[in-house]
Amino acid sequence: MQKTVETYVQCPRFEKTFGILGRKWNGLIIDVLLTEGPQRFRDLANKVDKCSDRVLVERLKELEEEGLLERVIYEDSCRPVYSLTERGEDLHCVMSELHDWAKKWYTLDDCK
Repeated sequence: MQKTVETYVQCPRFEKTFGILGRKWNGLIIDVLLTEGPQRFRDLANKVDKCSDRVLVERLKELEEEGLLERVIYEDSCRPVYSLTERGEDLHCVMSELHDWAKKWYTLDDCK
C-alpha cells in the first residue's frame, strides 16, 4: 500500500493578510487606532514611539493603500487625522485574540 503525500498550499488571502499585519509596526498602528480612535500623526508617533517618523509615514501610506485606514484633513485644520476604515475596524476581534494570546504566553519580564 502506497501513501500519497498531500502538498500544503498556502492560502493567497492569508498570505496577503499576514504580509500586511506581519510588517513591523502595522499591528501596533492598527491597535492604537482600534483602542484610542482617530489620531493625528504626532499622537500616533508618540504612541508607537520606537518607530521613526519616516517609517511611520511609509506604514500609514501602506495601510491607506490597503484600505485599512483613511487620512482625513478637516476644514478647520491643516493636519490630517488617521482613522480606521470599516475594513480596519473589522480587525478588532483578531487584535483582541492576539492580546489574549500574548497575556497567556508572555510575562512583562519576557518583553524587556
